[in-house]
Order: sequence, then C-alpha cells, then structure tokens
Amino acid sequence: MPRPERIVINTSPLITLVAALGDLTVLRSLYTEVLVPKEVCQEIKAGGRDGLAVAEFEAANWLQKKDNYLNISPFLLNSLDLGEAAVIQLALEENIQTVCIDEAVGRRIARLNNLSLTGSIGILLRAKSSGYPLQMQQAIQRMQQRGIRLSSKVIAFALDKAGESDRF
Repeated sequence: MPRPERIVINTSPLITLVAALGDLTVLRSLYTEVLVPKEVCQEIKAGGRDGLAVAEFEAANWLQKKDNYLNISPFLLNSLDLGEAAVIQLALEENIQTVCIDEAVGRRIARLNNLSLTGSIGILLRAKSSGYPLQMQQAIQRMQQRGIRLSSKVIAFALDKAGESDRF
C-alpha cells in the first residue's frame, strides 16, 4: 500500500497522539501535509476537560490549520459531529484520499465516501514500522492514564501488530 502524503485529521486522534507520545511530531515524520479543518482547530483550542493537547497543537506550526469554515454537506452534518464532518468535507474538497478518524460512525461515513482511513493506533503502528522510536505498550498506558478509552480488542490488535503482544 502506498504511503499517503497528505492527510486530514480529526480532534480525537490529535489528542490521543499527544497523550501517547507527548507531542505531534510523529505526524510530521509520516506525512508531507497534515491538514486540520478550522472546525477541528476550534475543538482542540476549546481544551476539553483538562486542556490536553492544546499547547502541543499550538506549537505544531507545520500543521496546515485552515482559516475558513467549510460549507459542509447536510448529510455529513446530520450524520456526524462537526469535527468529523469537517474532516471528510475537507478531504473531499481538497481531493485528499486519507483521513484520520477514531470514531466508528465517522469511519463508516468516510468509507461510504471512498476515503482511506487511519486512526490513532494506525498512525502509531505506521510510525513504529517506519522506525519511529516508540513502544506501543507504553503509548497505550499513557493514553489510558490520560483517560483515553481503548477496547481490549484494539489493545490486543495494536500490541500484536507492533510485535509486543507477549509483553502486556
């Protein structure tokens, strides 16, 4: 499978990657362009319950943070939260094949729009296979410590694909 050069990313993966790794530089090492819709920028900057990822997001000046709101299709707005809808809309408008969404409904709608998908775990696995220095077990533990919920199935999959299933 060819390496996607451009990706549009949603709020949850940005927060999860910061929880796992402490910053967003892994994205810079994997993609030539990482686009973030204005709607997602606003969700990140709102800070959630503890401000996780706000400073790291602000510091990542290499991210292509869009300045304008999108004219999002009513179908997307009625099916998804604003961030997911914006990610899919921007990918379609910019002819970007790959989106990074963690939520199941968003992933289904992206597939219906013929987009390729990855998520937080997919990015971590791609990074590890590309030689990025990370231990999946430690990344998962840091995510869980920051309140990121992962199913036992996702954890087992991630550890198996990372070659760490015998360590957990």
